[in-house]
Amino acid sequence: MNELKDFRNFLYMCWRHLNLPNPTPVQYDIADFLQNAPKRGVIEAFRGVGKSYITSAFVTWRLLHDPETKVLVVSASKIRADDFSTFTQRLIHEMPILQHLVPKDNQRQSKISFDVGPAKASHSPSVKSVGITGQLAGSRADLIVADDVEVPNNSMTQMMRDKLSESVKEFDAILKPEGMIIYLGTPQTEMSLYEQLPNRGYQVRIWPGRFPSEKLVHKYEDRLAPFILEKLEKDPSLVQQPTDPLRFDDEDLLERELSYGRSGFNMQYMLDTSLSDADRYPLKLSDLVVMSLDREKAPEKPIWSNDPSDKLNDVPNVGLPGDAFYKPQKLLGDWISYTGSVLSIDPSGRGKDETGYAVVKMLNGYLYVLECGGIQGGYRKENLEFLSVVAKRNKVNLVLIESNFGDGMFLELLKPVLRKIYSVTLEEVRSNIQKEKRIVDTLEPVCNQHRLIVNKSIIDHDYKSVKDYAAEKQAKYMLFHQFTRITKDRGALAHDDRLDALGMAVAYWVEQMAADADQQIRDRKSDLMDKELERFMAHVVGKGYQEKHLTWM
Repeated sequence: MNELKDFRNFLYMCWRHLNLPNPTPVQYDIADFLQNAPKRGVIEAFRGVGKSYITSAFVTWRLLHDPETKVLVVSASKIRADDFSTFTQRLIHEMPILQHLVPKDNQRQSKISFDVGPAKASHSPSVKSVGITGQLAGSRADLIVADDVEVPNNSMTQMMRDKLSESVKEFDAILKPEGMIIYLGTPQTEMSLYEQLPNRGYQVRIWPGRFPSEKLVHKYEDRLAPFILEKLEKDPSLVQQPTDPLRFDDEDLLERELSYGRSGFNMQYMLDTSLSDADRYPLKLSDLVVMSLDREKAPEKPIWSNDPSDKLNDVPNVGLPGDAFYKPQKLLGDWISYTGSVLSIDPSGRGKDETGYAVVKMLNGYLYVLECGGIQGGYRKENLEFLSVVAKRNKVNLVLIESNFGDGMFLELLKPVLRKIYSVTLEEVRSNIQKEKRIVDTLEPVCNQHRLIVNKSIIDHDYKSVKDYAAEKQAKYMLFHQFTRITKDRGALAHDDRLDALGMAVAYWVEQMAADADQQIRDRKSDLMDKELERFMAHVVGKGYQEKHLTWM
């Protein structure tokens, strides 16, 4: 039994029993991490490396050395957890060295939960499997294996991610003193549960499918498996070569990259979320032009820049990693008066959402965001007065109100308050397009053309305005957090009030600019037709036409 004190030796025996090729160096390294991992560990390894099988063997190895060990297996689905438990049972029943662990007749022995032979009577089975949405309370465990608890179906939206994050907190209540929690999985987004775990005291270890570039090594920070890093430091030419060629050679990885697509491959095989996030989240801070704005006038043409020298380092940044605010490279023309100004309002009602508002002015096809924020308290009088003051100090020409709330009630409540403070036209806006798609489709083209100019003061105000909210909720209410995290997926954000208000104001000006452009086209066509008619008549009637025509006129 001495040689079996090293889990890697036991893993070799398991693989031989299963008629599998000998464990690869990467698989052995994962096994070593499992044996020597801290109480809180996360294994992120490329898809297909066999991390679930390795960990299942680890469970049997733990039971071999201590039959009183209690193991809880949790997966995104009950079926997945049961599969892990079933494979563990198979090893116990088939391997000669584990025969004494086979459950006795009077012990539990289902795929949901089973005991091992030497285990004493207990309320908790030796191994129990459960889905993450199942009944976790009441269980007790020395080892919790969280095997792919995060999948696309439970992490697509912010609400889903929040629910998952809360569910796994139950692990600490289940775990016995000196117990161990090990996560196995692949992150699905930049906001993945696995990205949060280091802040909860977990040690993350990453095994990518290819040796990473220096840039990606830095992105991994201290999470890259030392086994991989040491090889790379000894031989830098290994970059982009397979880390586990016995498992997947270069040709195989190339085929998978073509199949998954670049972003999918980087997520599933390189454990790199950055590219996927860049593709997934269409709105970027770097596409904005940030400067201090005047309420009356603006430059005729601000020139966008993403040069490092124009990066703004003196404002809070809640965007995705690598994204940043930039000031304009230069300002062309004079500072002249805006051609129009609107205040958009997205009412909240009485819920936990905010009432979002945005002031957007237009000049020469550029949209200038003077103010944008959110207030809590629904339609109370103080909020109605606040919004009226916002309209007055910005001298807006029009107030737009989302009418989907209360069938126009907010407009009717605001109307008398606004009349006393600032007389201006109110207009309801109703949309039957999915909100997330509407916001992205409105803002993305304007941002891509760098025509959205943001008042620098908004950034500081946005950050400070949530200081009284619960710490874990502050970011979700920030405009620029919403801006950089929205997707076209329904329910992508837990809160989107500030962003929705901004999108509403921008949509108004986009429609106006489209209408103006159409009218300009019609006017130009009309002028061309008039000129063509003049030329035709002059040709047909003769040179005297123009004189006669002018005399007749």
